[in-house]
Amino acid sequence: MPGTHLPQAAGMTGAQPLRPGEVAVDLPAAGDAALRFIGTIRTPWARREDCPRQGDAEAGPECRIVLDPVWHPALKGLEAHDLVEVFYWMHQSRRDLVAQSPRGDGKTLGTFAIRSPIRPNPISTSVVKLLRIEDGTLVVRGLDCVDGTPLVDLKPDRSSFRPKPGPGADAAPGS
Repeated sequence: MPGTHLPQAAGMTGAQPLRPGEVAVDLPAAGDAALRFIGTIRTPWARREDCPRQGDAEAGPECRIVLDPVWHPALKGLEAHDLVEVFYWMHQSRRDLVAQSPRGDGKTLGTFAIRSPIRPNPISTSVVKLLRIEDGTLVVRGLDCVDGTPLVDLKPDRSSFRPKPGPGADAAPGS
C-alpha cells in the first residue's frame, strides 16, 4: 500500500516522495464534479515549501485575488466586510494520502485530522483581511498558497453574520 511516489497527477509538476509515517493509497480515476475556477490568486510564493503554514491576516504580505471579469459584478457589497473566506484549489497537491506527518516530526495523523493541503479534494480555505478592491482584484492579507493558485469561491467570513448582542443580552432568561 505505501508507495514512494505519486503517479503524475493533472497539474502536478513532479512526483512527491512520501515522508516517514505517510501512507498513500491507489485511487481509481476521478469522477470530479464540474468545478469552475473564477480567478487566480497572486502571492509572493513560487514554491509550496516557501508558503507559510497558516496565513497571517494582520502582518502577512499583501496578496491579490484576481477575479475573471465576468465575476466583477459579484463583488458588489463585499467591501463592507473586513474578513473574507477564500476557497481555492491546491493544484500542486497530491491527493492519495490517508495518513500524514505534516511537520516531519514522526507524529502521524489521518488526513481528515489535519489542515494539510494534501487531501482527496485539495480545496483549501483561508480567512483573509480585505484591504481594498481595485478593478475586480481583491487586495488581502492572510493567504498561504503558491502564486497562480486557482480561485474556487469567495464569501464574507461567517462572523459577519452572527447576531450582535442587544441590550440586556447578559440578563438571565425570564428576568
